Amino acid sequence: MASLDQIIDDFAFLDEWEDRYRYVIELGKQLPELADDKRTLENKVQGCASQVWLVSHSDGAADPVLTFEGDSDAHIVRGLVAIVLAVYSGKRASEIATTDAIEIFDRIGLVEHLSSQRANGLRSMVRRIRQEATAKVAA
Repeated sequence: MASLDQIIDDFAFLDEWEDRYRYVIELGKQLPELADDKRTLENKVQGCASQVWLVSHSDGAADPVLTFEGDSDAHIVRGLVAIVLAVYSGKRASEIATTDAIEIFDRIGLVEHLSSQRANGLRSMVRRIRQEATAKVAA
C-alpha cells in the first residue's frame, strides 16, 4: 500500500480531477480484501452511504500503536478508505487523536470534489478512528 507521502506526491502530479478520481480507485484496488468474518455490524461505520468496515488492532502499550484494516463495497470509497488508513494506520493513539485527516484531504483537493454523502462518510470514518484512539489514550 502507498504511504501518505507517496499519495500526496502523486496527487500533486495529477492536474485533472478525472485522473485523481482514477488514482483514488486504483488505491482502493490495492487495499487488501477484508475477511468476511470482519464484515460485521460492530465493524461497520455508521454515517456512510456505502457500506464501510473498519477494524482496529492495538499493540497494547500505554500509548498504543494502532493499525487498521478497512473495506467498502464501493470503488471510490474503497480508495478513500485506503487514504484514511495511510493517514492513521501504524501511528500512536495520541498522534491519531490529534491528527485531522480531513485537513489532509482538503490539502490535496479531494474534499471539494466529493459528493456531500461521500464527504460525510469520510468524516464518519475519521471520527470513528479518532474516537477509538482517544479512548485508548484515556484507558
